[in-house]
Amino acid sequence: MPRTAASTLASPVPRAADSDRRRTSASVVLRSVLEHGPVARSTIARLTGLSPASVTEHCARLAGLGLIREEAVPRRANGVGRPHVPVDLDAGRLVAGAVHVAVPYTTVALLDLRGRVVAERQLRHERTDPDRVLARAADGVAALLAQHPGRRPLGVGIAIGGWVDREAGTVVEHELLGWREVPVRELLGARTGLPVQVDGHARALVNGERLFGRARGSRSVLHLFVGNVVDAAFATNDEVHHGPRSQAGAIAHLPVPGGTEPCDCGRSGCLQVELSERTLCRRAREAGVVDSDDPMQVVAAAAAGDATARRLLVERARATGRAAGLLLDVLNPETVVVTEVGVLHFEDCLHALREAVGISRAAAVLPTSFPDSVLAVAGGSVVLDVLYRDPLSASPEAI
Repeated sequence: MPRTAASTLASPVPRAADSDRRRTSASVVLRSVLEHGPVARSTIARLTGLSPASVTEHCARLAGLGLIREEAVPRRANGVGRPHVPVDLDAGRLVAGAVHVAVPYTTVALLDLRGRVVAERQLRHERTDPDRVLARAADGVAALLAQHPGRRPLGVGIAIGGWVDREAGTVVEHELLGWREVPVRELLGARTGLPVQVDGHARALVNGERLFGRARGSRSVLHLFVGNVVDAAFATNDEVHHGPRSQAGAIAHLPVPGGTEPCDCGRSGCLQVELSERTLCRRAREAGVVDSDDPMQVVAAAAAGDATARRLLVERARATGRAAGLLLDVLNPETVVVTEVGVLHFEDCLHALREAVGISRAAAVLPTSFPDSVLAVAGGSVVLDVLYRDPLSASPEAI
């Protein structure tokens, strides 16, 4: 039978393309509302290049899913002409459950659609076997939801250090916790009854910065996370690089120039052992500054005027800057975001970091946009990134 124009148009390929186009357009519209809301539909059309009819259709779908709402009071442009009704995120109804698993404790939280923390708790580890940690995390999220009965959960995002396979929802290896091949998505999903997304915390925070932070609009972003675990993530053109089985960003054993700390790998000066909060606290204990493994005690001592504590933090920030400089040489990102405890609290630590990176590139280096809630934002951003990429399938109605 001859191939006709009608049969070509009815083929599966255009339908699949149309479906992809709808998802992409819905994402573009929702991202425009996030960035500019409250915003008129006509402005969204102008900013995105979509037709006014397409914008109106997508706004109706997103409103039906509870993601956006119309403002109660219409506005006139310059006080004249026909009033328009702006749309904005409906940030009061839906929340993302957030879990961040650190070495000493788990953070659980609820975030609204703008990435703002609605509620947050820390759960110190009684022990670190994954079943126990994830069970307590699920109970913690459930308790926060019970305290906010008017909020509806989109799902739960969990961010964690080490090697995390996002696609499989598995922690492949986390040496400090002793986790290997842990099916986190499966375990936490069974406990919560909600969709669960899993990612490494550096990648999660790249998405948080890209959506809600100062890196919004940057064409390429590097995030360097320096805690007990030290890792990195790199995004270009709105896409975070994961690599095979999400192993990208594993920088624990990069050499730090001038580093002397012995590492379990047999070498000295590896990035993680050199910059780890455990190393910081050990050095602070040896100097008589603190008597615990809590880096915030070092920060408190420095804030109270302890010169040794301040010196330890500045030295760590300077070493972090040397590590950031190495990554800048390789990746040349437009923006570098650093999450490190000294840089978060003291200007001289930020100055030492930038000085070590190099004056010509210092302006590109920023501290995290979430100094008071970085771990909560990491967990929530894992879910919210999925939402903003594909709001039609990540919404509660599609779950």
